[in-house]
Amino acid sequence: MRTIHVADGGPAVAADGAVIAAVGPYDEVAAACPGARVRRWPGVLGPGRLYEGSLRALLVDTFHPDAHLPERPDDTGESARRGIHTLLAAGVTAVVDDLPGPDTLAPAVRAALTRSGLRRVPAGRAPRLEAGAPADLSVHDADGCVVTVLGGRMVHRRR
Repeated sequence: MRTIHVADGGPAVAADGAVIAAVGPYDEVAAACPGARVRRWPGVLGPGRLYEGSLRALLVDTFHPDAHLPERPDDTGESARRGIHTLLAAGVTAVVDDLPGPDTLAPAVRAALTRSGLRRVPAGRAPRLEAGAPADLSVHDADGCVVTVLGGRMVHRRR
């Protein structure tokens, strides 16, 4: 199903599954995608953000405790998932992967990163909003990230 994402600022983006079908002013995108579902967001729509910080520092070297269950024992995989959630909540859809090879990385950390769908890209290769590109976008307002869409799926939505 096609979905048009439109915000107060920035272009409208039509996603056809995991791929961007059209980008531009809302009227043009809506005309090109009749019958598409429309999602309206407060803020400014742009491409998903690129995290160029150290994934190793965020997901391996830092423990992210469970704020709701502080007595829960340390779990590397769950800590990595909470670290990934932090990225998604900031509008990140792509990361520069500096993690060690799979033979030296805890399998739970690698699995959490793989399941997240975050794209691993070379340094400086930021996501772009253009037809045919992955449907990776985010909308931000004065309070931060409103929504993150990764591969056409909404993976974060601020309440």
